[in-house]
Amino acid sequence: MSTSRSDATPHVAATPDADAGRPGARAGRPTGPVLFAYDGGDVAGHAIEYAASQLPPGRETLVLCVWQPSDVGFTPVGPQHFDANNAAEVEKAAADVAAHGVRLAEAAGLRAQSITVQAAPTWQGIVATAAERQAALIVVGAHRHSRLAGQLLGSVASSVLAHAGGAVLVVHPPG
Repeated sequence: MSTSRSDATPHVAATPDADAGRPGARAGRPTGPVLFAYDGGDVAGHAIEYAASQLPPGRETLVLCVWQPSDVGFTPVGPQHFDANNAAEVEKAAADVAAHGVRLAEAAGLRAQSITVQAAPTWQGIVATAAERQAALIVVGAHRHSRLAGQLLGSVASSVLAHAGGAVLVVHPPG
């Protein structure tokens, strides 16, 4: 599914099972939580807000921040500083990021829990956590890359789409 409107509604791409998290979803589909892949950035925050506008109020969600020492993989929230080579400090910063995502989800009317996972590459942590938690839907924000940049740099959203065993909602920033 792909939609695009001129009123600044984000471009949304989803797998064919994207309605799995909606009320009245067909039998046999996962009915677990919606999993938000949250890295603390504006695009991921926008993905939470957009998905919340499409989900029923009070929907159960998990806000996941994937982390790894050295190559942290997320944007810290607040003024804290940490040693990227110290796993305990990185994990604590990731927990703070996930908690920030929970606040966004709750402000949008969802029930949310935070979770952190150490994984590399990031997409594997997202896909594995979704499978373990039987997520009905994975929501991930996608940055706009040129085709070449996307191939050279890789894309967490593209990899999640390619490897997830269930529904994925990819939300691009408006504009």
